[in-house]
Amino acid sequence: MLKTRICKITFLVIILISPFARMAAQENRSDTLKKPADTIPVPHDSVEVATRIKNLTPYFTLPVDSVLNYNLELNKDESKYYWYLRNSPVGLRINKDNGMLTFKAEKSYFLSGRLKYDQEYRVQVGVQNLDNPIDRVDTFFAVVFYNTEIIPSKLKPSVSTTLTVEEGDTVAFKVQCEDGSFPIENITFFANTPLKNFTQVKKCDDDFIWTVPYDFVKDTDSGKVRLLNLSFVGANKFMVKDTAIVRIIVKDALNYPLAVQEYNMQVRNINTYILQLKYSFLQLDKRVRNVKNTRTSFDITGSTTALTGSILSSSSSTNSQQVGKVLPSVGVSLVPIKEAVAPQKVFDQNQASLVRSSIKRLDYIVRDNNLVGERDPDITKKTAKLKEELKQIQIQLIDIPIVDTNDMTEEELNQYFNSPKVTRKYRLKK
Repeated sequence: MLKTRICKITFLVIILISPFARMAAQENRSDTLKKPADTIPVPHDSVEVATRIKNLTPYFTLPVDSVLNYNLELNKDESKYYWYLRNSPVGLRINKDNGMLTFKAEKSYFLSGRLKYDQEYRVQVGVQNLDNPIDRVDTFFAVVFYNTEIIPSKLKPSVSTTLTVEEGDTVAFKVQCEDGSFPIENITFFANTPLKNFTQVKKCDDDFIWTVPYDFVKDTDSGKVRLLNLSFVGANKFMVKDTAIVRIIVKDALNYPLAVQEYNMQVRNINTYILQLKYSFLQLDKRVRNVKNTRTSFDITGSTTALTGSILSSSSSTNSQQVGKVLPSVGVSLVPIKEAVAPQKVFDQNQASLVRSSIKRLDYIVRDNNLVGERDPDITKKTAKLKEELKQIQIQLIDIPIVDTNDMTEEELNQYFNSPKVTRKYRLKK
């Protein structure tokens, strides 16, 4: 029953209100149609416009001694914003109030090294609202400086302008280039004297290598010194040239390879002569030894005969006594025969002793004048000493016949020459 009553009351209320609702809707529609078009309300845009820099140039290229004045602009009221820079190069500034970029590329910055040519400087620029810190813009631009002055390229050898070398030395250095506005493309070489066996320099960083010959300094050059001027002329594509001169003072020096060959040849000559002397000594010593053996045989025979005669003369037999009287005279008669058949070879023995002492002297001279190192400074003196000693020995032994070693080897000759028997025979006696 209660639900039925509520439904009836609700239905009556709807019926009573519906005419008034229809009348109000009609009045509102008529009021809208009567209003003019310019009185229609414009809906309010609640989305705020983003802050941005309107005229930012991302890349600035500035020559030396130029002035930059560039005003950055915002799309909003700039009086409420603050401008700033980060990582700015020396001299670049911005007005914090109006965003005016100013810079003067003074040459002193580049001469002192604080700024460099053709290097990109990345600069951060920003602007921030003074009332709302969230309202800000951060961006960047690049600045590059270039030089309008033409810098000439230069040649720079890796050595000083004056060098002092000796004959036989090797001159080696690099021809470098200090590049300017236009790099050097080719290099031409000149010398005041014709040169041989050198490396040609045609471009930057090429090596000049030249070995000084031993006959470079002539006998007519004063002070045994000769001056050599090397000129290197570099040119760029516009044929602008730069010249570098290197002066080389060449001193006269000993030709070590030739001197070593001469020394070795002299040593070989002495060694060959020593072998010949050893063989000659062997022949002389054999003759002396043969004569000595023959004389010894005669002496033993004469002594034996005399002793036999003495024994037989004391015998009881008459015949034996008579034979004993004859035998001593036989021994005495052998003495002149010995001198006639095998005379003493004193001269040969003296010659053998002289040859032996000469061999010992030459051996000592060769050992005493050995070379010290590859470039012995006394090689000339030592060679001259060997020549002098060899010449003196040859003059001293000029009367002794020098023969070849025949079929005997060097080892056999040395073995005989240094044998203990020969050494005792020719040893000096007190």
